[in-house]
Amino acid sequence: MAIHPLSSLTGDEITDIRRILTDAGLVRDTTRFVYVGLDEPTKAELRRREAGEPIPRRARVMLHDVAGVAPKDVRVDVGASAVLKAYDLDGAVDGQLPVLDEEFQLIEQVLAGDARWLAALEARGLDVADVRVAPLSAGVFEYAEEAGRRILRGLAFRQDHAADHAWAHPIDGLVGYVDAVSRTVTEVIDTGAVPIPAGSGNFDDPAVRGEYRTSQKPILITQPEGPSFTLDGDLLTWENFSVRVGFDAREGLVLHQISFRDRDQGGRERPIVHRASICEMVVPYGDPSPIRSWQNYFDTGEYLVGRYANTLELGCDCLGEITYLDAVIADEFGAPRTLANAVCIHEEDHGILYKHTDVWAGSSIVRRQRRLVLSFFTTVGNYDYGFYWYLYLDGTIAFEAKATGIVFTSAHPGGDHPYASEIAPGLGAPYHQHLFSARLDMTVDGDANRVEEVDFRRVPVSEGNPRGNAFTTSTTPLRTESEGHRLADASVGRTWHIVNTEKRNALGRPLSYVLHPEGQPPLLAADGSSIRRRAGFAAEHLWVTRYDPAERYAAGDFVNQHPGGAGLPSYVAADRDIDGQDIVVWHTFGLSHVPRPEDWPIMPVDHTGFTLKPVGFFDRNPTLDVPPSGGGHCAAEEDHCG
Repeated sequence: MAIHPLSSLTGDEITDIRRILTDAGLVRDTTRFVYVGLDEPTKAELRRREAGEPIPRRARVMLHDVAGVAPKDVRVDVGASAVLKAYDLDGAVDGQLPVLDEEFQLIEQVLAGDARWLAALEARGLDVADVRVAPLSAGVFEYAEEAGRRILRGLAFRQDHAADHAWAHPIDGLVGYVDAVSRTVTEVIDTGAVPIPAGSGNFDDPAVRGEYRTSQKPILITQPEGPSFTLDGDLLTWENFSVRVGFDAREGLVLHQISFRDRDQGGRERPIVHRASICEMVVPYGDPSPIRSWQNYFDTGEYLVGRYANTLELGCDCLGEITYLDAVIADEFGAPRTLANAVCIHEEDHGILYKHTDVWAGSSIVRRQRRLVLSFFTTVGNYDYGFYWYLYLDGTIAFEAKATGIVFTSAHPGGDHPYASEIAPGLGAPYHQHLFSARLDMTVDGDANRVEEVDFRRVPVSEGNPRGNAFTTSTTPLRTESEGHRLADASVGRTWHIVNTEKRNALGRPLSYVLHPEGQPPLLAADGSSIRRRAGFAAEHLWVTRYDPAERYAAGDFVNQHPGGAGLPSYVAADRDIDGQDIVVWHTFGLSHVPRPEDWPIMPVDHTGFTLKPVGFFDRNPTLDVPPSGGGHCAAEEDHCG
């Protein structure tokens, strides 16, 4: 079967890419493949394919050399076995490539051989063999000596035995800076020993958790006739939706060509989103201590969330009639690696779709809502993140991030410390945020789209509103990129309508999909801060840009140790026309986390996300043909439910 141009790279293609780069002299024993992914065809190329023109299979490869040779950003034509472009990167200007797996162990090993580090541990009565070091991205600060060097920072934790969760025992007042290429320690900062919290964080230990409760009865979710969706390669069809399912080592789950088959328009496939992904996430911490003031992690751009996708387990991660998809990525030596059961696809009941009892007509009807779920889970250090895309019967599209795992810990100084919570005796957890950027390449029934900001507006008492009960809406078109970066405002119920500027619905009104934001705080760090320069995307809830296939990531291509200004702030500097154009909508959303004692020793899932809802896209309720529920716990008689 022919590979679709938007399908993720196969294992054979990854093998071919390594051979092509080796033949071109770009691979040495010290070369590491940091990222290998599909260089996706442009929309123009996809249109030409419809006319019969072939599209080359291209790949993007990021190569790091552990011996210090300049890193490279490479484009490869896989079918032609040719290197198209290869750029050397300047770490001081372009930033560094993402952190390698092998560097996770390296920082602990390098610090274990440094006299300053060993002296600091000895002063605390610690054996280096009992110390674990978290390998943390460095950011960019006032350290001139770090410019152009590949730096990681290490915070230490005591591990009392092999199965001990060391996050319970932070070794505060100590941090080490490591050059990952020269394998040297550039600095050790020791502000003095702090008592190490002694309590256990071993949530799986019966002495901590107690005996399992016996009160829960089984919940069984069955679909005896199988799921309602079909999967043909990576083309997924469910109810009236169709979508291509992809997976990328950097972004994880990627959805292409989301469309809806409209029965009221003769079954026409109506496009909604050309490409949807969570293209970046950043976790900035708010503790100004000299040990931790640099803490901020771009889990997508610095660590690549896709490559840490969990192997999902039936009955644990996903419940019901489940279809799993494997993902294939490249390992750091350029060989294909299969991530088993990386993506979960299933249906869920979602309560009432609609219901009405009409006394006049003597009728009663109820229908059940259901949704299709596409998800993956990833573990980056102490946190675990679930990425969930939802498709609903009524055409709604939603995304939800689920944050769980173990909060990053510190010692707590006691009292009303303003920057961290005490979550257990002597154990602190700094305030922080989890901020995500959704990249939504919109195509609402075509490419001619515009974003309109819609607020509720109070109407003062007047001759036309004598009782003062009126309220209405106000609409502000966003016509250029300089107008297209905006903050949410829950006080006026602000939403953003992505409108087709060339088509109208049966009522003569614009057809649109509407972005409903949660409106939680954007980036809280101060103006002029390093993290604000580097995570400029997170300062606004909405950005609208003109489509450019090269503009893929909200914080830029090379996030690790980039000095700042890349990504969305640079994209919108051109101030392009976005009125009736092919546009991309970028949405920042997330959590501002003041940790609780209930988050320890493992954090219950916290939720954040957004919703895309059709408004005027359909001429009427598109779910009138949803049948009654039958049997089961409703009633055996089909007409009982409508």
